[in-house]
Amino acid sequence: MAKELENKAKEAFLDDDFALAADCYSEAINLDPSNPLLYADRAQAHIKLQNFTEAVSDANKAIQLSPSLAKAYLRKGTACIKLEEYQTAKVALQTGASFAPDDSRFTKLIQDCDRYIAEESNDLASTLLPRVPTTPAGNGSHSTDRSIDSTKEAERDSSVPQINEVATTRPKFRHEYYQRPEEVVVTIFAKGIPADDVIVDFGEQIMSVTIAVPGQEPYRYQQRLFGKIVPDKCRVLVLSTKVEIRLAKAEALNWTSLEYSKHVLPQKINAMTNQPERPTYPSSKPRTKDWDKLEALMKKEEKEEKLDGDAALNKLFRDIYQNADEDMRRAMSKSFLESNGTVLSTDWKEVGSKKVESSPPEGLELKKWEY
Repeated sequence: MAKELENKAKEAFLDDDFALAADCYSEAINLDPSNPLLYADRAQAHIKLQNFTEAVSDANKAIQLSPSLAKAYLRKGTACIKLEEYQTAKVALQTGASFAPDDSRFTKLIQDCDRYIAEESNDLASTLLPRVPTTPAGNGSHSTDRSIDSTKEAERDSSVPQINEVATTRPKFRHEYYQRPEEVVVTIFAKGIPADDVIVDFGEQIMSVTIAVPGQEPYRYQQRLFGKIVPDKCRVLVLSTKVEIRLAKAEALNWTSLEYSKHVLPQKINAMTNQPERPTYPSSKPRTKDWDKLEALMKKEEKEEKLDGDAALNKLFRDIYQNADEDMRRAMSKSFLESNGTVLSTDWKEVGSKKVESSPPEGLELKKWEY
């Protein structure tokens, strides 16, 4: 059945019905989820549909299943170029070229990546408002893709429309984000998801999340990010109520949104001082007082003050109670209340199991008042 769906997808692809091709590949993957060729071929359909982040996700899955599948690297490199992820694209294409040295498409695309990277380095404006490259067409050389890479497909590679915005799928789970100077924290509120069912891929400026949902289509959230990140420093934490993704910023920029927008220029975050300036209090006098110093001095004087009589005794009791553990405090409260203020014990073992009788001082008599 999976083979029949694969053949149907290939026919739809040759008929330029890329949406039908992607759907057929999805059905085939449900029946044969360990087949890397299906993911690589669906990635090509996503490229034709301009779903470049989904194409990267499928290419990564194909590479995971078959690390030597050359066309999976070709798909990833092509999609990353469209997303202006030139460094990521170059690495993928170089790896793929090592498995298919006779395929000149790798060489041509790597040269394009080098040119785009050089342009970004030499011109700051091209970083803020990047140009979208056109994917070069195939040269008619021998291809490692025997299932789809026909002559007709190679001609179509040069006609992929140029776009700046990335289409995203409608989410099943609510998500939000907040940021710090050094990172952006993305939270996806997916409850009860096993960690093994969550796959997160990071690129130079891309994040792809796939969550397996029992009985449903997998949840996919692919996004070109507002700014560049450091993939090796990004972390994923799967909790019982949510999935938390920590994106390490490549630069200390203020992200005005999670998604990339060519119309918004990134802003540098001002460095914060470690020691904030102490607040000052308004005063009409030319010389102001250090109230913190004055407060510390008053506390010191209060502590060292020598009291007499009942004041000294009350202070002693307060100090004992303040420094006592829980059992001592219980003993003091119980003995004082039950003895009508005539007994104060700190031994819970002595007073905890019995009622504390009143014990008036010598020469005094205890009397009960009637109301």
